[in-house]
Amino acid sequence: MTNRNYILLFDGIINFILGILLVLYSEDLAGFLGIPNVESSFYPNILGGVFIGIALALYLEARRKTTKVTNGLGLIGAIGINLCGGFVLLLWLIFGHLHIPVKGRILLWCLDILLMVISSTELISHLQSKEN
Repeated sequence: MTNRNYILLFDGIINFILGILLVLYSEDLAGFLGIPNVESSFYPNILGGVFIGIALALYLEARRKTTKVTNGLGLIGAIGINLCGGFVLLLWLIFGHLHIPVKGRILLWCLDILLMVISSTELISHLQSKEN
């Protein structure tokens, strides 16, 4: 493994820990950590999902066999980030007891479905391109 790969893995671990803390965010956790409290954990949780996706993307990039320098994490990284963020949003929509107007609920469902469809389409495209 190269230094680049170790740095990516270390960065991924930091992002993963931050993501877990944000996904688990609560008033009690904020008080324990001495960080500002927020009224709703909705946004910290969504951000936590995105950070977990970034950690996944960094892990995948570090595990790549090629040594070519890239200009970003690429399609697979984007898929991981989108699916993790979308999954946390889906959990909020199903179990979160959001007290928002119907139009807000519809908007969030539409955004989540769109995110999942785009990510799934990207994943299928990526897998098909690997077969050829």
